[in-house]
Order: sequence, then C-alpha cells, then structure tokens
Amino acid sequence: MNSTQKQEIAVLGSGSWATAIVKILSENEQVAIHWWVRNPETAEHIRTYRHNPNYLSDVEINPARVVHVSSSLPEVLAPARWVVVAIPAAFVKEALSSTTAKHWLSKKVVSGVKGVIPEEHLLVTQWISREFELAEENMAVIAGPCHAEEIALERQSYLTIASLNLAISEEFARLMSCRYVKASPFDDLYGVEYCAIMKNIIAIACGIAHGLGFGDNFQAVLVANALREMKALIDAIYPLHRELTHTSYLGDLLVTAYSQFSRNRTFGNMIGRGYSVKSAQMEMKMIAEGYYAAKGIHEISCHYGVHCPIMEGVYRILYEAAPAKKIFDKIRESMY
Repeated sequence: MNSTQKQEIAVLGSGSWATAIVKILSENEQVAIHWWVRNPETAEHIRTYRHNPNYLSDVEINPARVVHVSSSLPEVLAPARWVVVAIPAAFVKEALSSTTAKHWLSKKVVSGVKGVIPEEHLLVTQWISREFELAEENMAVIAGPCHAEEIALERQSYLTIASLNLAISEEFARLMSCRYVKASPFDDLYGVEYCAIMKNIIAIACGIAHGLGFGDNFQAVLVANALREMKALIDAIYPLHRELTHTSYLGDLLVTAYSQFSRNRTFGNMIGRGYSVKSAQMEMKMIAEGYYAAKGIHEISCHYGVHCPIMEGVYRILYEAAPAKKIFDKIRESMY
C-alpha cells in the first residue's frame, strides 16, 4: 500500500495521552500521522530524536508512520481525513484559535479530551461541532479504561470509540486496534463523553478519601454511590437506555479511581493530605482534568437540578476551600 492510500490522521497535543495515541496509531501500517506539537522546540526534538522529551519519553516514534511533526496547526490539519484532539479541555479554545471552519472542512473528528469547555457548558465534541460547522455525526470520542503509561508498557488495554454514527466508530476502532489494544465501537457518544469527564472528579474524591485516611471499604461504597450520581446526571442531560456496567462507563471509572497511574487520584490524595489546590497543581507535572471538570459539572448539575453530593463536595473543596474532612463527613452520612 503506497502513502496515497493511507489514512491521513492528525493528532493534536503533546501530552502523555496524545503520545500514547500516536504510539497506538503507529502500529497500523494503513495510517500516516501528522502530529501537532505546540512548542516548536519539542517538535524539533521529536523530529530529531524520535521521542517526546516531556511525556512517555521511552516511547520511540516510528518514522514510517509519523510522517510530519509540526507546531503549525493549519499545516498539520491540511492533509488529514481524521483529526484526533488530545488537548486538555481548559486549553482547547486557545489551542484551536488559529483555525477556522475551512481548516476542518470534511474532516472526521475524534476527541480524546476528558473535560467540559470552560464557561461554555459544552462537551468538547459539541463545541468543535458548533465552532467549526461540523456535523455531530462526524464526531467521535475515545474512552477507556486505558492509561497512557500502560500503553507505553504495551500492556493489554481496551478502548471504546463512541459516535452517533456507528460506521465512524467501527472504522476508527479498526485504526486504533493493535496487538496490545482492543478498540470497540459504541453508539452512546454523549453518555460516554460525560462519563469520561465525571470519572475524573470521582477519582479526585477517591484520592481525597485516601489522603484523609479512609480505607478500601469506604472507597468501594464511594465509587458505587458515585456511579449512581453519574447515571442520574447523564439521564437528565441525555436520556437513553444505558447500562453503566459497560466497560466504557464502569471500567473507565474503576481504573481512574484506583490506578497508581491516575493523575486525578494522585491530585486528590495530595488535597486530602493537606496540600492547597495551587501547591498540588505546582507539584504535579501533568494536568488533572478533574479539577477543571468539577466546576463545569457543578454548573451543569445545577442547571438540570440534579443533586450530586460527591461531585458537589469535590467542587466545594477545590473551588470554595471547604475543609475536606468536613465535606467527607457529610458524604459519609449520605452514602448507602
């Protein structure tokens, strides 16, 4: 198969998840990857040394698949049929500000972002669809359970590719499947995307609980109650018959709540141990998406009138400096 027959895929972002996505796609002989790396020095380093110096630095970039690394976003978008967005939600608007609808014309967009666009109360797929005049049927999301660090280690992992258009899900799932990743298509775009956002808030709650000294018994009940909260809010926003025992919902929640690689759990643990939000953020090299998600989900749950005591408690701790111990005493009494 010559290069003109390959699937041209743009990957936007240079963090650990973007790097993991590049690694997965580079296993597929049918793709040619165009990678947008915002920092020109980082882009030059990747071109020269074939690895990301800042994230998953042990992952060697395959030059036969990653054909173009650039800090020019329009340049990276131009040849792509698919665009994978892997930029933290808080920075998506700024990062994509150099582009217009013409740069996104006829493209299929896959979001690997786990967050709400600040002040917009919109999912990343919804915002991109509106901003760049793309049909929602051409949008998809990548969900776990999957940590970038385990992709780097080539441990068996599972992904869900969700879209309103099942043909889109099926096609991209094939591109994201390799010897250590099984990607499956799914049709609940918004349910999967909202769950991927909320599970980061729950992981912060689990980390706070651990930092406060609560044990495994408490955390198990915390996660069970959190799953009910997630279902209540999703059903209010986007009613659909869905079983949250599906891998893309429950599996993603569990790995983020319990894993040693979960940056959101790590961030929450620091808060529970007495760190201020600012000091915890400064100490962590990577962004904990759940911090930004807590504010967005708080505003959305208020809008829909859905009571979510665990996620509301995380919001109050992070944004109103409410004492973590006091908040978790209330959460403990509300759970069953």
